[in-house]
Amino acid sequence: MKAHTLETQTSITPDKALDYLKEGNARFVNNLKVNRNLLEQVNDTREGQWPFAVVLSCIDSRTSAELIFDQGLGDIFSVRIAGNFVNQDILGSMEFGCNVAGSKLIVVLGHTKCGALKGGLDAAKIEGLGMDNLNHLIYHFDPIINEIIKEGEERSSKNEDLLERLNHHNVQHALADIRHNSTTLRNLEKEGKIKIVGANYCVETGVVTWL
Repeated sequence: MKAHTLETQTSITPDKALDYLKEGNARFVNNLKVNRNLLEQVNDTREGQWPFAVVLSCIDSRTSAELIFDQGLGDIFSVRIAGNFVNQDILGSMEFGCNVAGSKLIVVLGHTKCGALKGGLDAAKIEGLGMDNLNHLIYHFDPIINEIIKEGEERSSKNEDLLERLNHHNVQHALADIRHNSTTLRNLEKEGKIKIVGANYCVETGVVTWL
């Protein structure tokens, strides 16, 4: 399969970009990956890149977007941070991907059994390890935890129901942050030039569920 060109990228609609990822995940799950000559794609993209989607995912080693969605070189912008949340730099990267480089889709991809979210639930224990920057990261999830935790419910990574609710709400918060904090992306979505969607990856089955 050839790498995308300006012509093929231009012809892709936001809905079609989403279909490409859905079809790619179906291939991944069924071990029917497209045959690609990656060195040929290196050559194809030496003068430029025309990705059709931006995927924000966790740094978890099991959540490589290119593999999960069976995509090749030059197909997607892959943005990764523990806990797949949004900050100003990530928003800037997304704005570049869509408004400058022409991508048609933004995906916020959460995943089951997320270690960053577990850390958020176990923040008091993590704090005692003396890692200041990690502490800063996991406390990002506190407002969401406080929003969804039920009265008397155990705040712990061992509480699987709470962890999975946090996973889904964290994706929804990221989507809201994108729309609220980026006028550029919000307007592109309103104009129908891009789609902004959420999804969840199951580390046990490889299946992506679209939220």
